[in-house]
Amino acid sequence: MKDKKKEYLFESVPITKAVLTLAIPTVISALVTVLYNLADTYFVGMLNDPIQNSAVTLAAPLLLAFNAVNNLFGVGTSSMMSRALGAKDFETVSKSSAFGFYCSLFFGIVYSVVYTLFSGSFLTMLGADPQTAPATAEYLKWTVTFGAAPAILNVVMAYLVRSEGATLHASIGTMSGCILNMILDPFFVLPWGLDMGSAGAGLATFISNVFSCGYFFVLIFVRRKKTYVCIDPKKFGFRKNIVLGIFAVGIPACIQNLLNVTGMTVLNNFTADFGPDAVAAMGIAYKVNMVPMNISWGFTQGIMPLVSYNFSSGGYTRMKKSVFLAAKISIGFLAVVAAVFFIFSNGVISMFMENPEVIKYGGAFLKGMCLGLPFLCLDFLAVNVFQACGMGGKSLIFAVMRKIVLEIPALFILNALFPLYGLAYSQLAAEVVLAAAAVVVLLRIFKRLDNKGNVKKLQ
Repeated sequence: MKDKKKEYLFESVPITKAVLTLAIPTVISALVTVLYNLADTYFVGMLNDPIQNSAVTLAAPLLLAFNAVNNLFGVGTSSMMSRALGAKDFETVSKSSAFGFYCSLFFGIVYSVVYTLFSGSFLTMLGADPQTAPATAEYLKWTVTFGAAPAILNVVMAYLVRSEGATLHASIGTMSGCILNMILDPFFVLPWGLDMGSAGAGLATFISNVFSCGYFFVLIFVRRKKTYVCIDPKKFGFRKNIVLGIFAVGIPACIQNLLNVTGMTVLNNFTADFGPDAVAAMGIAYKVNMVPMNISWGFTQGIMPLVSYNFSSGGYTRMKKSVFLAAKISIGFLAVVAAVFFIFSNGVISMFMENPEVIKYGGAFLKGMCLGLPFLCLDFLAVNVFQACGMGGKSLIFAVMRKIVLEIPALFILNALFPLYGLAYSQLAAEVVLAAAAVVVLLRIFKRLDNKGNVKKLQ
């Protein structure tokens, strides 16, 4: 089964048009996704209850940990599928997608069961105290106990669909659930509706993820004769080349996410010492800062099928030009957003909660966080290129550098030097170093490809 339209997009469409065709739907999807994440914070914040808002903040690391499975079987499988497409190995594409789908379903169920059995221990680890634990538990009941599997499948199926260049369909699937969530949130959360508070936000998230999964199932069925994405159980198996190819990229991406969860948990535990107002403010500032971060991540994710395909097929010049164009656009965008956030930090935080203490804390936190945005872009781009090209080892090194070597130690040091307020600058401290490392490593990769095109030396 060959699809000439996909080959034309990856091989012949002008670089700018190809990059924008692939990236714009992913960016829109990322924007809607982060707005939907903000929706929980926004509508729960309308209750003007720091405890309810703290519940959403404290639960965030456990939800972020979903991405460990998403990255293992979403990023890993997507990279494997795009590289197989570039090599014209269509059977591997189909079998890879089936492997990624069924493994993500299995681990989503396991995640749900493990949390439910040990929920008390998890709440303590997240930094919940007797004051915040009940609301946090109610939120996690819907988002994890019932919602882990659909939340993970929703993201993984978007990766599978995106791997063959169908970024628009991937984005529609993701956005449909996000938009539904934003519609349901006020009805479930606020007093004029079901008045469920943070638990209502969790229920809305669960329903929206189920809806998104339904969209992808219908899409794959309707396009079954035109797509390489396959969830037929007969295609599932443990072929050595597929498992190793997926895990080579997926395991480092998974570890990267677990390190992110560790960093967020450390951050929340430090912040919890200063009370619910500080926790709520940190959660709001963090999620606001995630808006431009996710847009940048979506842009680089969008072009990854193009990078994977051309890396595998030998189109190195096209691959390099795509990466450079993405860097120019992302850095310019994030520099502008960082300036806006820094100048209007208090005003941005006040949009989510009319609490003077929360606004004071949150404005200071946002100023520190936003300064790292332009540097973060280069880190994102490098890691995505490594994943697209199957260079899992390099992405793992960057993940370890980001959290273990740089950011988590910076949290301890900065909090000791500047209690509470120093925490917001840990990302900046890490990303300045990582941005410089990203430039050096990417230029070395491109130089080797230009000189010899020796792919094996780059693995």
